[in-house]
Amino acid sequence: MVRFLAAIGAFVLGALAAIGRVAIFAFDTISHLARPPWYPREFGVQLLQIGWNSLPVVGLTTIFTGGALALQIFAGGARFSAEAVVPQIVAIGMVRELGPVLVGLMIAARVTSSVAAEIATMKVTEQIDALVTLSTNPMKYLTLPRVLAATVVMPVLVAVGDTIGIMGGFLVGVNRLGFNASTYLTNTIDFLEWVDIVSSLSKGAVFGFIAALMGCYFGMRSQRGAAGVGAATKGAVVAASVLILGANFILTEMFFAG
Repeated sequence: MVRFLAAIGAFVLGALAAIGRVAIFAFDTISHLARPPWYPREFGVQLLQIGWNSLPVVGLTTIFTGGALALQIFAGGARFSAEAVVPQIVAIGMVRELGPVLVGLMIAARVTSSVAAEIATMKVTEQIDALVTLSTNPMKYLTLPRVLAATVVMPVLVAVGDTIGIMGGFLVGVNRLGFNASTYLTNTIDFLEWVDIVSSLSKGAVFGFIAALMGCYFGMRSQRGAAGVGAATKGAVVAASVLILGANFILTEMFFAG
């Protein structure tokens, strides 16, 4: 029993220590916003890499999800003679929940892994040590532009994903389920409220911050060698995905209560 309790205690202490390290890392990253020098060119590069280069995977993911959602809602609604609610449920499902979460998980898979592998490789090859030697703060040059770019561009990606997902449901509803095009769009627009859009974009900003932060955090803490780079990449993606899902519940609860 003593060993069992000791194991639980060690796990809890380890989890709290990890949370503390991440919180300190996040605070340190944010604090660099107020202190020069800044690197706008690096920030612009990250905007393109995180935002523009992620559009194809975001578009493909959301359009197929929107179409599948329309089919599932129609099939379920048919059991209660409620097929007409497809446009409304697709809209609110994509905007409030599926759009932000799917885009966040895609960014975790694509961007978090890339950032973690890049920074971990730089650490293994001693490029980060070279930055320090050149009096360049790695947190300011590597972490801040990536975290800031992901936080800024993610709401845009979520907005694009929401729109494409709704259009996926529209295409399936009109061409496969027999809905009138103008009626479908009218029901979609009339049903959405500003709080739905605000909650979706807010989730996008938080998810982008988490995804980039985890990539930088695990990359900076990577162990030496190829195995260290692989472990950092895997840990970053897992942590980002879990934190995104946890943050999604918390934000959903906040907007639900509001």
